[in-house]
Amino acid sequence: MSGLAAIVLAGGAGRRLGGPSKPALPVAGHSMLDRVLGAVRDAAPVVVVGSLPVPAGVLSTVEDPPGSGPVAATAAGFALLPRDVTEVALLAADLPLLTPAAITHLRHQLEASTVDGALYVDVDGRRQFLCGVWRAAALRSALHRLAAGRGLPGASMRALLAEVEVREVAWTEPGPPPWFDCDTDDDLRQAEEWAR
Repeated sequence: MSGLAAIVLAGGAGRRLGGPSKPALPVAGHSMLDRVLGAVRDAAPVVVVGSLPVPAGVLSTVEDPPGSGPVAATAAGFALLPRDVTEVALLAADLPLLTPAAITHLRHQLEASTVDGALYVDVDGRRQFLCGVWRAAALRSALHRLAAGRGLPGASMRALLAEVEVREVAWTEPGPPPWFDCDTDDDLRQAEEWAR
């Protein structure tokens, strides 16, 4: 994945799952975080934003202040990226069905266009803000704009990307959707069944 970096947001508290750190929960024998890291294993650098242990070679940081939301976490991840990174995958850590092929598909969609980013949409057309690939310069500019305006802590991804040109990508390949995240016990059971 030459030219691609990755930021993985792993700060979810998992309240609906009884309080454990969601990314640490296993699906088909591997934590959700490990499965997401496997999908971007050839990206460099890879930054995990959260307090979980990470494998060797993966960078780790936390947002400031801790618990201040996905936009602040995105900014914390960006702070560890070299300025010459051209593309960045911005991902939630609870996407256990994400694959390298799904990331490559997003990259092709981005590179075949002039848009600022490509992200998956679900079957109802909802944007999956934390399952996309972005031109690093465009996302960095969006962070600067928001920081200069309302500020980053507590801001929504929708606010961050309001002025960013996006290509919406539907998943039409065989197999489970790569954007499927796990917020409930039922989601975990569904992911386990699909991952077998």
